[in-house]
Amino acid sequence: MIKLNSISTKPPQSLNKKEAKEATKKRAERIGELIEILHAQSKYSVLVLFQGMDASGKDGAVKKVFRNCHHGAIDVYSFKKPTDEEFAHDFLWRVHKLAPRKGKIAIFNRSHYEDILIQRVHGWIDEERVNNRMEAINAFEKLIQFDNNTIIFKFYLHVSYDQQTIELQQRIDEPEKHWKHNPGDWEEREHWDKYMECYEYAINNSLIPWHIIPVDSRWYRDYLMTEIILNELEKLDLEYPPLEEE
Repeated sequence: MIKLNSISTKPPQSLNKKEAKEATKKRAERIGELIEILHAQSKYSVLVLFQGMDASGKDGAVKKVFRNCHHGAIDVYSFKKPTDEEFAHDFLWRVHKLAPRKGKIAIFNRSHYEDILIQRVHGWIDEERVNNRMEAINAFEKLIQFDNNTIIFKFYLHVSYDQQTIELQQRIDEPEKHWKHNPGDWEEREHWDKYMECYEYAINNSLIPWHIIPVDSRWYRDYLMTEIILNELEKLDLEYPPLEEE
C-alpha cells in the first residue's frame, strides 16, 4: 500500500542537478523523435494523466517533457467543472471521447480521477458511488489499453504542503504569474489531509500503476518523467511506415 507521507517530495542529495538537466534535455529530444515515428506509424496511441494538488506543476510538466514533440501528434485537455451536458451523461462520457486515436498522444491535465477526488472530498458522492466509479475507471483504462494499443502513463505530482504554499504565494507576488492565481486554491488547501486520503485510495486501487513524482524541485520532476516515458517508448516496435506501392 502506498502512503504518500512516506515518500519524499525532494530529489536525492546524491543526484547532480546539472547532470540531471542535461540527461533530461537529451531524453526529451529522443522522446520527440519517437513520437514523430509513433505519429507516422499510427499503430499505438499514448494517454498521459497528470494529477496532483494545485500548484504541483502539471502545466510545466507538459511543456518540459513534451517540448520536442510534433505538435500535430499531441492534444492537451484540461478538465474543469463539467458542463450541464456533461453532467447529464455518465462521468466517463466526456473523457472517453477524448481518448487518443492511434498515432496520437492525449495529455489529460487532471482527468477522470477528479470524479473520485474533489467530489469525494466535499461529500458530493457517497462511498458506494466512489467504489463503483473506481471499478469503471479500471475497466475504461483496460479497454483502451488492450483494444486500441494505448500506452497509459499515470503521474501523481507529489508536492509538499510547504512547497505548495510557496508556489501559490508566487502567483500573488509575481506579476507574470497573476493569471494563475485562484483564491479557490487556498480554500481547497484546507482539505489537504482528506485529499491525500482520496489520492491514496485512487492510487492503491488502480489496476494500471501510478508513478509518484516528487516535484518540490521541478528539474527532478522532468528528470524522472522523461526517464519513465522514454523507457516505455523504447520498448515499442516503432518504425516509419514503408512507401505504399502504387
